[in-house]
Amino acid sequence: MITGIVNEEFDPIIPLSVCGSDGKIYAQDAIVDTGFNGWLSLPPSLIAQLNLRWKRRGRAILGDGSECIFNVYEAVVVWDGVLLTIPVDEADSEPLVGMSLMEGYQLTVQVFEGGRVELSKVNTV
Repeated sequence: MITGIVNEEFDPIIPLSVCGSDGKIYAQDAIVDTGFNGWLSLPPSLIAQLNLRWKRRGRAILGDGSECIFNVYEAVVVWDGVLLTIPVDEADSEPLVGMSLMEGYQLTVQVFEGGRVELSKVNTV
């Protein structure tokens, strides 16, 4: 189970561990974003710090209908105790955990400041 907390702006925050190219694991808080269908987004400064490997360009339609072109990198994250290699979208925002990374999990959020955020694996068999 992955647990976090709701911050003062009502963002559901969970801790995330991302491996840098140097093999070190970096701890980073990330916002759970159910409106983001990707895996993970990170700001350019953190991508540079982690020295992530560039993979390709991506394209998305944003909530306001505009189109966005961005760089996609590859990273290894520790997700619920397991190492996963995932695509990371570069975005000028706080780190965001998207629905693709949460696939197979149940999200529970107590929507008040200090509320509990829980992601628990669902048995899909």
